[in-house]
Amino acid sequence: MRSSGSTPNPRPRVPLRLFVVLAGEDHPKACTGRRLLLRQRAVRLPREGARTPGPVILDPFAPTPLSGADRESAEAGGLLVVDCSWNRLSARGAFPPSPRGVPHRGRRRRLPILIATNPQHYGRVAQLNTVEAFSAALAILGRPDEAAEVIEGFHGGTEFLSVNSARLARYRTAAHPADVTDAERRLFGRK
Repeated sequence: MRSSGSTPNPRPRVPLRLFVVLAGEDHPKACTGRRLLLRQRAVRLPREGARTPGPVILDPFAPTPLSGADRESAEAGGLLVVDCSWNRLSARGAFPPSPRGVPHRGRRRRLPILIATNPQHYGRVAQLNTVEAFSAALAILGRPDEAAEVIEGFHGGTEFLSVNSARLARYRTAAHPADVTDAERRLFGRK
């Protein structure tokens, strides 16, 4: 039965655009970014020179954590993850300043502290792989269905959401970066 027009039909939410830049530093079979590109059409390579707003770039060395304050930016420009090796990233001591394909504009945000469940870094704090990073960001930005969908079928995927469920729920309710930092302190006992 159709609505008489007295109640508006809610507009369906458009999934966030997800972009991945492949640094080519990982073994191809262990590269979750490459697997996302091959498996899911929701994840794609960024187009150089695109006239869209800059994406939220997930950078593990950014001082500001991802929070609800980034929701509008992510909805306008999407989320971008650089798939690179944690070993090389640690040796460099910094995120690649401008790897090929990463737009210069966009907000750089780090993910709040979470526990990895991927086979390469199981149980390590904050060493998420690409698919875990996408899933965590989507969950924090209030898109739990998309978070579950993107990580589905990856080793440790459903476990990632389960192990981090309380943390993700806490971070999702944080409206500002300072609230996320406070939640990290409470959850992990950090100063």
